Amino acid sequence: MIPSRQSADVLLILLSLLLPSYCLGIRSFPTRVVDAVNGLGLGPDGLSRFAEAPDYRNGAECPVSSNREYDLSCDTSLVHIAMTLDSKYLRGSMAAVHSVLRHASCPEHVFFHFISAEFDPVSPRVLNQLVRSTFPSLNFKVYIFREDTVINLISSSIRQALENPLNYARSYLGDILDRCVERVIYLDSDVVVVDDIRKLWDIPLSGSRIIGAPEYCHTNFTKYFTESFWSDPVLSRVFGSRNPCYFNTGVMVMDLVRWREGNYRKRIENWMELQRKRRIYDLGSLPPFLLVFAGNVEPIDHRWNQHGLGGDNVRGSCRSLHPGPVSLLHWSGKGKPWVRLDAKKPCTLDHLWEPYDLYRAEDHTVGSSSPSSSSPLPGYWGYFL
Repeated sequence: MIPSRQSADVLLILLSLLLPSYCLGIRSFPTRVVDAVNGLGLGPDGLSRFAEAPDYRNGAECPVSSNREYDLSCDTSLVHIAMTLDSKYLRGSMAAVHSVLRHASCPEHVFFHFISAEFDPVSPRVLNQLVRSTFPSLNFKVYIFREDTVINLISSSIRQALENPLNYARSYLGDILDRCVERVIYLDSDVVVVDDIRKLWDIPLSGSRIIGAPEYCHTNFTKYFTESFWSDPVLSRVFGSRNPCYFNTGVMVMDLVRWREGNYRKRIENWMELQRKRRIYDLGSLPPFLLVFAGNVEPIDHRWNQHGLGGDNVRGSCRSLHPGPVSLLHWSGKGKPWVRLDAKKPCTLDHLWEPYDLYRAEDHTVGSSSPSSSSPLPGYWGYFL
């Protein structure tokens, strides 16, 4: 008997009462979902608007996992990556996954943990099927993030998009992911990886450090907090024993064992609660991370987060690459490459994202960009791809 949409949703509600309040986990569904959500990855016939990615397989030099008979989400020999998965940024997420697999030395040794919002316009079970149909051999699991976990802690931000509860899911990874997951790379949905992700995974977190990320110490750190914060002698002393630098939370290596032991989720929540009472910052989920970790972050080479490529859609500005080598491109900021490409108004660097795009539409040819002399960035192709 094929369960109806209504009965499946009732099942999810019942499970939510039995499992931890942070999330539910989805592995697979026995039925084909035919939800018609135009523009969000499904066509009017319920078929995916994403082309199936090439089947990336391990080479002979890749080790054979000794834990294949167990739950792969607990396999410590794999590279574990956590990403949010939602209808608004679904196209970016698919491109990000594609880029990781394309450049991984051992793609079958990568496991993705996708965090999906409970009330997303496209249900988590549909997102699960979309990932499976696009990447049939991918190792992954979809978790449902209970938005009410954080909704009452979110304060208004300078941009409404920053108030999305799913932006705060990274603070709850220690609770959302299975307890057996000890270490994870967190990636935003607007990135492409142009290097072997294993290199980032293998970076050690020295001493007692909980997270690793590229730091940007030339940035004016004071601008991330309000005058009310800096004028308070008690609050401003939080950085007294540290040398804080800005870091972007869109790319982080995280030790979840130490995270859980130190109850860092609660430390972040404490700052969010204070923010609700006193306006001490303006930028969504970033400042609480800075308050807890800035000055105690494992510094990772800047090549692993060439961020800010989104620029500013309001002024139509485009960004260029920072000096130095590149392993990861990050379109943080208001502009997203798929939006600008569809509008026929791309920034130059948006063409570096395009080869990983798996979206298909009548006027869009998937993977139409390829390294060639006609590319608008011919000098970059041999380096990135």
